[in-house]
This record gives sequence, C-alpha cells and structure tokens, in this order.
Amino acid sequence: MARDLRFAVVGAGIAGILSAIKLREAGFDDVVVYEKADRLGGTWRENTYPGISCDVPSHLYRYSFAPNPDWSHTYSPGDEIEAYLERVAADFDVARLIRFGEEVNRLEWTDGRWHVGTARGTTDVADVVIAATGVLHHPRYPDIDGLDTFAGPCFHTARWDHGVDLADTRVGVIGNGSSGVQVVGAIAGKVRHLTLFQRTAQWILPQDNAPYSEAEQADFREHPEKMAELHEGIAELFSAGFGDAVVDADHPHLKAIEDACRDHLETKVTDPVLRERLRPDYRAACKRIVVSGDFYEGITHPDSELITEKIQRIEPEGVRTVDGELHELDVLVVATGFRVDAFMRPMSVIGRDGVTLAEAWAERPVAYLSISIPDFPNLFMLNGPNGPVGNFSLIEVAELQFHYLEQLIERIHDGDCREISASHDATEHFEDARTEAAASTIWASGCNSWYLDDRGVPSTWPWTFRRFREEMAAPDLGAYDLR
Repeated sequence: MARDLRFAVVGAGIAGILSAIKLREAGFDDVVVYEKADRLGGTWRENTYPGISCDVPSHLYRYSFAPNPDWSHTYSPGDEIEAYLERVAADFDVARLIRFGEEVNRLEWTDGRWHVGTARGTTDVADVVIAATGVLHHPRYPDIDGLDTFAGPCFHTARWDHGVDLADTRVGVIGNGSSGVQVVGAIAGKVRHLTLFQRTAQWILPQDNAPYSEAEQADFREHPEKMAELHEGIAELFSAGFGDAVVDADHPHLKAIEDACRDHLETKVTDPVLRERLRPDYRAACKRIVVSGDFYEGITHPDSELITEKIQRIEPEGVRTVDGELHELDVLVVATGFRVDAFMRPMSVIGRDGVTLAEAWAERPVAYLSISIPDFPNLFMLNGPNGPVGNFSLIEVAELQFHYLEQLIERIHDGDCREISASHDATEHFEDARTEAAASTIWASGCNSWYLDDRGVPSTWPWTFRRFREEMAAPDLGAYDLR
C-alpha cells in the first residue's frame, strides 16, 4: 500500500534546490527545505570574493531542465550563477518550501522516522531526509600562530568583507588554490602592493573565457537545440577526455594537459627565477586543476610579490616568514580552502540502535556510492563522500544521484519496505574496491591535496564518469538493507 511521505531536505544550494523540484515533480508535496542562511545559493552565496567564477563551462553547469541562454561568458562569474539559482528556484516555486535561518543541528532516527531539530529550537519529523549540505562551505583556517593578532582587516575568501576598500592598501593572500589564484588575478594592479604567500606551486591551465555576444544569446533563446548540442559536446569532452584521464595516471590525455600547463607557465612568466618558483614538482592534475587566464599576469605585475618562504607567525603589522623578514600588510586574505570532509558535520546524527555519525565516521567519511550510510535508514546524501568532484559539474552529478535515490524512495512510497540503508557488506566491498582503484589515479601520483584522506588515499570517485552514470542508472537492491 502506498504511503504518504514527508521529506526534509537539508541545504538550499544546488542539490537542495534540485531535490525540492524533483520531489514535487514526482508527486511528493510534503517537502520542507532547511537552510541555515537567510537566502539560497550554497557555495555561490558563501563565496563572493573578487574574481570568483566557475571552472566548469557555463553550459555544462546548469540543470538539465533549466538551460540558460543568457550566460555571459564561457565560464560564468559567481554572482551570475547565484542569480541563475535564484531564478530557477523562483520559476519552480521552491522558495515557499525553504525555512531560512534554520540550521539543522540534530537528526535522530526514532520509531521509524527522522526527528529533526534546528539551532533555533524548531522540531520536525520526516520519513526521508536528503542531505544536500554541500562540500565547499565550511572554511578551513590555517594553523598559524598569531592569526588572530593581525591589526588590520583579516578574512577568509568565503567570508569576504566587501566593506573593506582595497585601493591603496598592501594586501597579503595566504594560499594559492583556485580561490587564491582568482583573487590574485582580480586585484593585482588595483592595490598598492600584493603579496602572495605560496606554500605549494600550482599548475595553472590557461583559460579563454570568451564572452557570449547578444546575437549568440538570442540564437540560443530562439534555437534551444543549439544549447543542447553545445552541452553534449562539452559533456563528452569532459567525460571522455579529462574524466577518463584523471582516473588513469598513465592516460595519454594527461600529457596534453601537462603540456598545456607547462606552455602556459613558460609563455606567461618570462623571469626565469620567478618561473621556477612557480613551477610545481608534481604532475599536472595531481591536485585539482586550477584554471585561470589572468593569474600569471597578476603575479608578474610590478606591484605583486611572490613569497615562498614558510610563514613563521602572524603579527599585528603583517606576516613574518622563517627567514625573519616581516612582510608589512594592511589587509590579510586567507585563501586556504574548506573542510571538505565535514559534509553533514558538525550536525549530530543518530541512526538505528543509537549509532552516531561520529562513530560511523570515526576514521573517515564513508558511504555506499556516496549516497547511503549503513545503519542510517532513509537518509540519503547528494554530493556525499567519495563522489566525483574533480573539475566536474556538481549539478550534473547531483542530478544523476537524485535519479538513483528516487528509485529507492519509490520503494518506500510503494510500501515495499519502510526503511532502506546500504548494507555493511556492500559498503565495505565498495570501499575496498574504491581504495584499490584510487591507487591508479593521477591524484595518487605524489602530491599533497585536499583530495587525500587521512591515509593519503584519494577520496574522490576513482573510475570513469561513464561508469558513474552507469552506476546511477538503477540501484542494486541486493546492496541494501530493506526492512
């Protein structure tokens, strides 16, 4: 007998918006979305620093059911992506389902349902919880002595203080991953002096961020099939090209990527000393590929400076490096990334028989196909642990995952079972196979990156994106504990 189900979605970023739309499309009307902030957008709400843009082409970074003919550039700026998400949410009447300012801090499985608690004191009960909590939203701050003693404005890129006027200031940037590289490219030459503190050099893939003309945008609006053709072409390039290459350290496409990165460095940086300080000592794509068309221009500007000595401590006047030099600054920007292993944490999650998520993830986050955790029935994750995150469209990843979990939800709705969670055996088998496959990826070729877990094992999907699509086509119910 079919059951009426209540759904609680945690997070109103790209995956939360998707979940709300797809659940209602499937005929489920009893849906609530809990969002800790005062507006939607997830990563694109949190990150508003100068130069922010997506490193996935615009026409690949969109919902399949909401193509956008009005993207301004090949790679869209962050505010444009946020506006797109807000527009999709408005078009599909999602906002009325969202409870803003309600941070979920507790989930407890009791009497066959999830009991939800928020920091504001709200309580709720749901049959199914979808954790759309994202990856890039818990800022990671560096463990540097004296960070809190800096006398001037000091903030993380994900907490950018737009009230600070950078003109005529000495700005220091700690970190040179994607965020740091984009900030440098955006503000170099616009501040009195820019100092980049580099811990590890990055390979930079050149980016031609061509604008779309009004005529092209009009053509997309009039002929949406052209947008579809463009999307398919880009998707195939990412999947069969980059996607296949990064999971095979011996793949011939990696040489083309390495050659492009090397040529970019050697062409753009003419100072031989600076060029060698910017040259990594590991293979391209071992870390997440950084894509930029203006970083080298920014760091070679006469008013820019690259510091490669280790930081000893932060002082009120600036940053002191281990060689004893004090680099005096007016503004300090921390571009040190995110706690990518947090996922639902620090939320307290208590599953079947009182098992806690803290216990289940005591060593590291583990989930079957990145979606389900043993002993946590009817709790499903989008963009959870060990999923494809390497320069892919996380919107596309979330859509594939939702198609998969929708089939599990149907089992509950149809009355085939009341509880579904991955079995321990299936999860252990998956984790063993994933760990073995990860050893052959480019991410395991000899660098330190946020992809690596506590064992040094890449924590992302280690097979082709084509295989991911195949896995997401339909669940193997033999891998699940159905009750």
